[in-house]
Amino acid sequence: MKNLLGGKGANLAEMSNLGIPVPPGFTISTEVCTYYYDNGEIYPDTLKDEVIAALAKVEETLGRTFGSIDDPLLVSVRSGARASMPGMMDTILNLGLNDLSVEGLAKRSNDPRFAYDSYRRFIQMYSNVVLGIEHHNFEEILEEAKDDKGVHLDTDLAADDWKKVIARYKDKVKEVLGHPFPQDVHEQLWGAIGAVFGSWMNQRAITYRRLHDIPGSWGTAVNVQAMVFGNMGDDCSTGVCFTRNPSTGDHEFYGEFLVNAQGEDVVAGIRTPQQITIEGKQAQNSNLPAMEECQPEVFKELNAIRHKLEAHYRDMQDMEFTVQQGRLWMLQTRTGKRTTKAALKIAVDMAREGLITRKEAIRRIDPVSLDQLLHPTLDPKAARTVLARGLPASPGAASGRVVFSAEDAENWVNVRKEKVILVRVETSPEDIGGMHVSEGILTTRGGMTSHAAVVARGMGTPCVAGAGEIRVDHAARQMKVAGQILSEGDVITLDGSTGEVFLGAVPTIQPEMTGDFATLMEWVDTIRTLKIRANAETPQDAATARKFGAEGIGLCRTEHMFFDPRRIIAMREMILAETEEGRRSALSKLLPYQRQDFIELFEIMRGLPVTIRLLDPPLHEFLPHTEAEIAEVAKEAGVDPALIRARNIALHESNPMLGHRGCRLGITYPEIYEMQARAIFEAAVHVSRETGRSVVPEVMIPLVGARKELDLLKAAIDKEAQAVFSEQNYAVKYLVGTMIELPRAALMAGEIAETAAFFSFGTNDLTQTTFGMSRDDSGPFLEVYRARGIYERDPFASLDQAGVGELIRIAAERGRVTRPGLKLGICGEHGGDPASISFCQSAGLDYVSCSPYRVPIARLAAAQAALGEGTSSGTA
Repeated sequence: MKNLLGGKGANLAEMSNLGIPVPPGFTISTEVCTYYYDNGEIYPDTLKDEVIAALAKVEETLGRTFGSIDDPLLVSVRSGARASMPGMMDTILNLGLNDLSVEGLAKRSNDPRFAYDSYRRFIQMYSNVVLGIEHHNFEEILEEAKDDKGVHLDTDLAADDWKKVIARYKDKVKEVLGHPFPQDVHEQLWGAIGAVFGSWMNQRAITYRRLHDIPGSWGTAVNVQAMVFGNMGDDCSTGVCFTRNPSTGDHEFYGEFLVNAQGEDVVAGIRTPQQITIEGKQAQNSNLPAMEECQPEVFKELNAIRHKLEAHYRDMQDMEFTVQQGRLWMLQTRTGKRTTKAALKIAVDMAREGLITRKEAIRRIDPVSLDQLLHPTLDPKAARTVLARGLPASPGAASGRVVFSAEDAENWVNVRKEKVILVRVETSPEDIGGMHVSEGILTTRGGMTSHAAVVARGMGTPCVAGAGEIRVDHAARQMKVAGQILSEGDVITLDGSTGEVFLGAVPTIQPEMTGDFATLMEWVDTIRTLKIRANAETPQDAATARKFGAEGIGLCRTEHMFFDPRRIIAMREMILAETEEGRRSALSKLLPYQRQDFIELFEIMRGLPVTIRLLDPPLHEFLPHTEAEIAEVAKEAGVDPALIRARNIALHESNPMLGHRGCRLGITYPEIYEMQARAIFEAAVHVSRETGRSVVPEVMIPLVGARKELDLLKAAIDKEAQAVFSEQNYAVKYLVGTMIELPRAALMAGEIAETAAFFSFGTNDLTQTTFGMSRDDSGPFLEVYRARGIYERDPFASLDQAGVGELIRIAAERGRVTRPGLKLGICGEHGGDPASISFCQSAGLDYVSCSPYRVPIARLAAAQAALGEGTSSGTA
């Protein structure tokens, strides 16, 4: 029931049904949140009575009364969306305290220090979340109180100290707001409920939803739950734990806790956390006692619950708990966020353990998250200078320039185009934007379950937390460590797998698909039906694609081959030539280069299909444009600079995307495509003859809008093929097809298929021509469109299934009526997008082609699509 109760509420109810100790409470459903925003931020008429009735049941269960002076019931008010959004929305603890009930709590608990500590926490949290008073107003008062007393920890302050702090807190509230802190507990409750609903639309929650594709229409639930206290003495504690290691996936109990603390203390990083297990304590080289040592009976019960919850949910769980005077209470369980490495290990291990099936293991992995494993890690042989060590909070390696605020991170990345490492004392939910753009995150405080660690693991961003030897000076934009001062813009490297921080950039090595990764990919390949190819035109790209499991090349963009310094001269000579003879002379210089390019690709792909797109961009892209470049080229080519300027003017187009490019070049300058065809066939013959391996090139004509265009060009390609085969006395099979990237081509697919042996949908340009929108210029208004709900997603990142997708379906259907065996694939950037891959499966395509590093992502997404698990959505 998480759609109605939210993830937190549903899991609390589930634990109650399992007989696990959960503090009593109730959930205000997500439907109320939806109603709240649909009706001008007002509540349903029946809500107040329902809340009063539910609160009365909690009072009856515990024998305490909300607002009582003698034995007060205190509650927490927490958010709970159906998708986990850690730290993005607001929470209130200890609600129900006021100047009178705090005295009752002190008497009942026989611990005035605990009671007044709880009251000051409540004032501080409520004032920030509900009343909008900044944290620093209270932090300054608290620090002054500790300085006056000569202590460092909050726990060192006595009840009388807290009374003085409380008085100053209340004075600050009145000073800022002009009225006193609310004493009416029902006013407090409704203020907190309103704040939680309000936090659904705060900026950090909006940013998080955008980054994780969570619809704003889902809303959040509100959970009102009786408080239990981990700060009533040394027989109390609070903590966060995982049923398996969320960083490595190892099958071990993993977590942290604090004695005599409340839950916020664990994730805030204010005190050094203790480990749950002795093994964890040893791994962290900690001298603080583990729960297994200092609270053995509680540990035994918690460990049993760990096994019960994992078996019930059949997935790794992230649990929060509080121990009040020796009694264990579970506050939350949810599917735990984990690194991709851990996700793979957990999924594979659970399948081997029989807890889930192999198909379930495949469904468990987010295809996009594999990107974490497909990029370089630190070269173990590289020299390095260690600056500091912290906790290995999120694995992976990253280098970048040091920045000290989320705002600066976004500026360096978006404006200066530099990679950055975000360095903070500790991160907060407000930092989400800067954390997202950073290559890595470094904090000087906090543990393995701190905000920085949890969010970084979810993002797949390397993170080192709790590097306490580093001193950060935000105002000066500097960090001091190991006798050195590093300023904003200096370069450091993080290793989130070891917790080490290095001076400067450390070289990296390429990843390998081994172990659990390789195992899962083997399972994936037994299920998927879509073939996965790669977009590649260099030997390095082709080799990378093969390493990651590509089953051919779906797009070789030949124009990329002409920009090499040795080739661009001949290319420009061809463009500047005023006669066909001059153009053919220049093209003859390019032929050996093209032939060798194709030989290398065919050899690397070892008989797998290679789709080669003939020259597509307009010719002006190959010419120089600045005066300095024009002078240099004129000198190299031995021509007058005026000739180059004149040719630039002649080739200038108002809208090059729709201009003299693609097949239009091949028709007006047939010698270009003839040279390329000859290079392809000579290379295919050479490799087939030398290796004995069949090479079947697929020659693709771009930008076709009419069958006649394809007829003319296919005839020229066939003629060139026969000429080569006759000269070499050796023939190879080949296909001639087209790229469908114009709406007219999609609509005329039945006719075009009479000539084309295959269609490759160029979804980049098909999206541009369908929307009438340039992907290079649409950024500024696309975000506005998404914010206003006109488009759910960027159509250039995830295929517009309602419009562009319909054209693909039409073309596929009409093409296969004409030619039943017509081969169909896509080769735009959408080929690596899981939602788009799911669409391709449903549309009956044969393959998708994507960038080499996204091949494993596409393989997994294709398997999930075959299982019916793929994401499907329209854009408009």
